[in-house]
Amino acid sequence: MSADTSDEARTEILDRIRRALGDGSRPQYDVPRTYRDRTGSVDVARFVERVGDYRAEVRRCTPDEVEAAVAGLLPDGDVVAPDGLGWPVPARVRVADPATAELDALAGVVTGATVAIAETGTIVLTHGPGEGRRAMTLVPDLHICIVGSDQIVADVPAAFARLGAAPLTTWVSGPSATSDIELQRVEGVHGPRTLRVVVVDV
Repeated sequence: MSADTSDEARTEILDRIRRALGDGSRPQYDVPRTYRDRTGSVDVARFVERVGDYRAEVRRCTPDEVEAAVAGLLPDGDVVAPDGLGWPVPARVRVADPATAELDALAGVVTGATVAIAETGTIVLTHGPGEGRRAMTLVPDLHICIVGSDQIVADVPAAFARLGAAPLTTWVSGPSATSDIELQRVEGVHGPRTLRVVVVDV
């Protein structure tokens, strides 16, 4: 192929690309999202079932039973809760924000949540009051999370609508777990080995 022929071929190819791209702007499409909108159809029992599918222990109670429900889930050892929890907990759960170096020595942590998703059994933390900083919920071997029934939404889009522009979120779907190439499940690798959830019917 001569140099002239090569130049002509390149020019033709580039012209085709330019025609295909047009002015470079992308078309905008108005895609309806209502097909995923199940607002008002939240099933708390479905959330409880889904959380259980992840090998998490779940207890359902009334507001008056929260303290007793948490007491029945506590391990031996030092358990802390962040300030601003908003739920009653047993006296042996101390309100504190331990230094990062102290977190590994804790037996567990008790927190609240911002939102929970019935379809996936996922709990979402934004680490505001009552939820503690992220390390506090990832380092201890046990996480007890208290979720009000009014915090449960139907699906992921509804969760994003509830969260708004939260700067930092942690999505928890069961205990931390991973599997190797032989599908041997190992729990507690990059988060709590045990998740216990108290669902409060409010």
